[in-house]
This record gives sequence, C-alpha cells and structure tokens, in this order.
Amino acid sequence: MTIEILNIISHIIFTLALGYYLITNLQWYNYKLNRVIFHHSKPLWHLIYFLLPLFGYIIFSLYHILPYFWIVLYLGYLPLLYLWQKRLDKRLVFTPRVKRFFGFLLLAVVFGDTLCLTSKRCEHFGSILPLLVAMGASWLYEKILFSGFYKSAKQKLLRDDLTIVAITASYGKTSIKNFLHQILSYKYNCYKTPRSVNTLSGLMQDINNSLPKDAQIYIAEAGARQRGDIDEIARLLDEHYAIVGVVGPAHIEYFKTLENIRDTKMEILNSKRLKKAFVHKSANVKPDNRVVVYGDGIKEVNATLDGVEFVLEVDGVDEKFFAPVLGEFNAVNLSASILLARELGLSIDEIKKALFKLQPVEHRLQKIEAGGKLIIDDSFNGNFEGMSSSYKLANTYNGRKVLITPGIIESDEESNIKLAKIIDEIFDLVIITGSSNRAILDKFVQKPRKIILEDKSTIEDLLAKETKSGDLILFSNDAPTFI
Repeated sequence: MTIEILNIISHIIFTLALGYYLITNLQWYNYKLNRVIFHHSKPLWHLIYFLLPLFGYIIFSLYHILPYFWIVLYLGYLPLLYLWQKRLDKRLVFTPRVKRFFGFLLLAVVFGDTLCLTSKRCEHFGSILPLLVAMGASWLYEKILFSGFYKSAKQKLLRDDLTIVAITASYGKTSIKNFLHQILSYKYNCYKTPRSVNTLSGLMQDINNSLPKDAQIYIAEAGARQRGDIDEIARLLDEHYAIVGVVGPAHIEYFKTLENIRDTKMEILNSKRLKKAFVHKSANVKPDNRVVVYGDGIKEVNATLDGVEFVLEVDGVDEKFFAPVLGEFNAVNLSASILLARELGLSIDEIKKALFKLQPVEHRLQKIEAGGKLIIDDSFNGNFEGMSSSYKLANTYNGRKVLITPGIIESDEESNIKLAKIIDEIFDLVIITGSSNRAILDKFVQKPRKIILEDKSTIEDLLAKETKSGDLILFSNDAPTFI
C-alpha cells in the first residue's frame, strides 16, 4: 500500500509538472494550441520538457518499473524543469485562468488515480488523459465566462457620451495609442488600454475592470496573429474612429503573405459606427468618404537626439511640428495622431502645445543617462523601419556606440540581412542575444566587435565590463527567451 501511495503522489507531481510546461507555453501564445505546436520558435523544448519525459514514463510503466522512473523524476526532470523556468524572462503568470486550469488538472489526475487504485483494473496511471480533460474543461469554462464578459463589455461601450478610437498597425500601434492619448488629454478625459493589451480577451477584461465611467474617449489597440482577430475586436468595440498605421511583414510566418496582413488590418473598418478612418499609404487602399489616406503629406523630417521635427499638411496648410521623442519614424506615428486630434476638434495650437510636452513611450526610444553613459531603450521596437531608424539616430552620436539586439523577430531573413548591413556600418560593439537570428547577424555583421550572449541574465555584468563613460548603449528589440 505504501508503494501505491508513493506512486500516486509521484504521478500527481509528474502530471502537474507536465501541465506547468504546457500552460506556460499556452499563455505565451494566447492559449492557441496550434501556435504552440506549429509556430514555437524552440520546438526542441517540447521534446526535452514534455515528450521525452512522457514517453519515458509510459515505457517505465509498461515494464512495471515505475519506482525507477520516480528516481528520474525527482533527480532529473523536476530539477531540469526548475532550471528551465528560472532562466525564462517571461515566466508563467498565475492568472485566474491558470489557477482554474491547475484546479481542473488536479481534480482529473486525483480522480483517475483513485479510480485505478480502487478498481485495480489499470496497471499504471495515465497522464495524457488528465491533461486532455483539464484542457477541455478549462476551454469550456473559459468559453462560458467569455460570453458573459463579452456582453458586459459590449454594454459598457454603448454609452452615447463615449467616443471610441481603435488603432492597429504592423508597427507603431502602441506608440500611436500613447501619443494620441497624450494629445487628446489636452482637451478631453481620455482612457487608453494599458501596456500592449491588444487581444479580444485582454480588451474585454480592460473594459469591464478599468474603463472609467466618466471617460469621454476610449483609445484601444488591436493586434492579430490570424485572419479574423481584428474583425472580432472591431465588432466588440464598434469604434467611431480608426487608425491603421504602417503595414509591413511583421508576423509574416502567421499570415504567409503581405496581402493577408493588409486585409487583416483593414478588418478594423468593420465597425457599424465608424465615422472616419486614417489609413497609412502602405495599406494601398483608396480613400473614400470614410477613409483618409495619410503619409504623403509628411515633409522635412529632422530627427536628432533631442526629438523629431517635421512638416505636415493639415487642412490644406503646411504646419511645422516638434515633439521631444526620438526616431524619424515617429513622424509617421505622430502625423496619424495629429490628424485624428484635429478631426476631434483640437486646434493646431492646442496640438502643438500638447506635442511639445509629449512624453516618450516606455521602452520605445526612451533616453536614459546613467554613469556617464547615454542609454537608449528601444527594446519594444521590433520592426525593420523602426530599428534601422534608431540605428541612424545612434549614428549622429560622436562617441563609441554599443548595440544589444536579437535582430528582427517573426520576420523574414532578407529584412535581418538588410538590418545587419546597417549595423555593420554604425556600431563599434554588437552584443547578439537570442538564437533566432544569431547565424545571420554573425555572418553579415563583420566590422564591429561581436559578443554572442547565451544568457540574458548576465547582461548587466557584461555591460559593466565592456562599456565605459561616454558610450552610447542602444537596446534594440528584446525578444523573450522562448523566442
């Protein structure tokens, strides 16, 4: 009986460990199992932390030598899994959904083990079935909750005194959202979605829990990994105004073609209440009574380490604007915000005053001075246009220039080769992180000194050793460990 109890306890721990690995990956990929299976950047992890332990358990069970597997479990698999999660920079967040999953999994495995023990009809305990039951129960429960949350969020958005703005883009949607919020707040009581919340479930939660009752304007960000994602968001929001920023090959591995990306972004126009949409010229759409195409009216862009200055045609007149934010590409993001702010009643003078006080978006060309070093945190910028623009900006600096980057994630090889050639001409030291583009960057970046960083947790010690006062240090993109 003692052996049987040990088997049950060990089996429960083993199944929960497998569940920990599974739910961590599902959380990374927005609980889409097909993405975890087919689009994971490190499929070897699945083999090491899920498939091999599972197959090992089955084999040991079939040969009736489970006690030997528990030795492997406690001395091998659990320490290995612990070290794996310890090295992650994006660890599992125990949200209510995750806690419910573990609750279902624990019930399923305990029920199955108890049934096996009492009936004596099974020779070993299964782990696949409890995981499948937990996933199925979790999916069904979340579906029921989703329906209620959706109706509640939809009801909150039906206020007659609330104007809703939806923003999407391949690049820059979070920056546009933050810039627009700061500009419109000069005149209105505005609320924006926090951080990079841009999925249907994230927006529903934000609306239900955080949207103030006295907000006059709600600014929401819409992201997508597949066709239909933005359509769902547009049908929830039924926004009055929309902005479609620059459209490009971001997440091309999901959409396969640029046309699919463009069509998905244009789903933002599916709102029944849409009055006007400002769409960047890269979307290649024709203007009409609802759609204003922008991008060609931006002229005389001058980006320095003090900010960006540009001329934009507004109401048929060329107006000069300045904002203390870094990056030539931000002229495009700001122009969309300016045009919509003008549409919503702000005067040119009010817009210029708001721009002059604009705060940079955190982790997007955010300038920091520390220890005599100029640090530019652009870790949330992960596209070719933005990254190459930040490199050209760094090139205006007279001192030594240091770059920390994994390259462009979830993009094509050609874009990373082009980026590598720009890096080659500008920087004195390049620290390459991540594994996705390591070979490309190592091959095409030839002039600067290169360091391959295997463990990002050592970055502070490395920079303390390799940099000195007077250096410019640019953090360019920051892919999480699982990418």
